[in-house]
Amino acid sequence: MNAAITPRHARHTGGLMSSIYLPRTADALAYAMSTYGIPLLVLATTRSAALTGAAFALEWVPRLVAFGWAGSVVDRRGAAVVFHLASLGRALALAAGAVLLHLHPSGSLASATVMVLAATTGVFTEFSYIATETAGAAAGRRAGRWAHRVQAVLLGIDQTATLAGPALAGVLLLTGPPSMLAVVTVLSLLAALLALRTPPSPVASARAPKRQVGAGLLTGWRTIRSLPALGWLVAGLTLSNLATGLLQAAGPVIVVQHFGQSTTAVGLVWSAAAAATLLAVTLCRFALDRLGLWSVGAACAALASLGCLAAAQAPDYLSYLVLVAVLMAGDGGMTVVLRTLRSRLIPPEKFGSTLSATILILLLPFPAAGALTALAPPDVLGHVITACAALQALGLALAFTRLRTDPALRT
Repeated sequence: MNAAITPRHARHTGGLMSSIYLPRTADALAYAMSTYGIPLLVLATTRSAALTGAAFALEWVPRLVAFGWAGSVVDRRGAAVVFHLASLGRALALAAGAVLLHLHPSGSLASATVMVLAATTGVFTEFSYIATETAGAAAGRRAGRWAHRVQAVLLGIDQTATLAGPALAGVLLLTGPPSMLAVVTVLSLLAALLALRTPPSPVASARAPKRQVGAGLLTGWRTIRSLPALGWLVAGLTLSNLATGLLQAAGPVIVVQHFGQSTTAVGLVWSAAAAATLLAVTLCRFALDRLGLWSVGAACAALASLGCLAAAQAPDYLSYLVLVAVLMAGDGGMTVVLRTLRSRLIPPEKFGSTLSATILILLLPFPAAGALTALAPPDVLGHVITACAALQALGLALAFTRLRTDPALRT
């Protein structure tokens, strides 16, 4: 039996490589380089820390605003079309920025150029992300019982890009801003071309009334409420993200002030965490074959909870780095479970809207974590992290207890 299905599986994997994995790789690298590289570009161009922070906000605020709109457009026009147009639009914006910065490397025009780039690339990137996620979910549905393998590969691509993209952007920036923008432009053009090979995804009926801005999020919220398994998992991960976000926001204070390390050591923590996540995703790909969604998800939830509780009490920098890596490895495993579950449960014609609503819910704890970091005195920050870690453990335990008998997680 295994010999009979091997050629078919090989053909299926080869088709995924050209139609899903390669486009996702090009887009993920462009995503990571623009997300982390644009603020560096702003700092190099303007020499202003305030404008660098504003640029980071300009990248993310339009993304959050565009979530519902992007989901509705993907549901109506299809993932392949939106992916192609968004990648092409980002490439054109970056190319224009590269030319302007080559002609005017400093001054008010250069400052305005990089700030506009921050906003425009954020919007285009959000549309391409929702489109690629929708295409990946459709590929998972076509894979049937092997859906978790597709999701694990996609998450591995994202994590690899997160490891390589910021470093590549920083190195290219040493040769000049136009060079960095030119490389991201090429990656975006490559993603746009490869998007033409992406299989078409189901779209809403042409007779369906056009949704207003925000209606997509409402549709997504209703879909989440109608799927208890997805709702419980999203709720647990939202509480988990509060603890994770707090560790990210408080990282510089903990590493630099508490442990007396350099700012470079802060980046090393999250590079180690990304590497641990990539390893966890690879292991989960095989563990899910044998153990199923609930067992792997519950084990990763326990790992993440214990890692966060211990990180809040870490006695030195090395143990803190290791424990944060353990936390993020558990979080990566739960993300594979989430991606697999939503590809199984969410109706294809509502996937973009539901994905947008899901991501928005999962991102909301991060600004809250930033506010907690800003408001809490440094000497009580450890207690705040411990409290959030306890809330994370309680939320994940409750979620996976409720999911224990849910048929959606039995396989």
